[in-house]
Amino acid sequence: MCEAQKKDLYAVLGASPSDSVQQLRHRYQQLALQYHPDRLRGECSSEADAGVKKFLEVDAAWRILSDEDTRRQYDLQRRDECVYTYCCRCGGGFSVSEEEVEEEETQKRQQDEEAEETVEGQHRGVVVCCDTCSLSVYVTWSSHRMTPTSKRHK
Repeated sequence: MCEAQKKDLYAVLGASPSDSVQQLRHRYQQLALQYHPDRLRGECSSEADAGVKKFLEVDAAWRILSDEDTRRQYDLQRRDECVYTYCCRCGGGFSVSEEEVEEEETQKRQQDEEAEETVEGQHRGVVVCCDTCSLSVYVTWSSHRMTPTSKRHK
């Protein structure tokens, strides 16, 4: 499963990571017209099946790369900067970047300093949305950091 994350989505569209959304849209439209199932009705079944498969790949690539947020997540994942990745039941995926983890840690640290206490073993986390469907998960990690102003609970 999670095929979209194993393939280079830019290569599926015949594009490069530096292309604009308009350029990606143009490539998507060309390929969608070329491989659309309605255009392949006269072909033999194996060619039609291959065309439908290619059409679905192109459509999946476009859905990820057309949205600014999912494209950014994909680009981060391509650079292997993701700390956490997991395949969703729909075939899409969840991913948390190093930047998101650091940002969350910084925000929690600031909140802890304002409150002047940190509970030992407190869990940190972020909500992560699937890049394809509407499913979200809450990814947590344990924070074993003890500050000098923290209080121990017995």
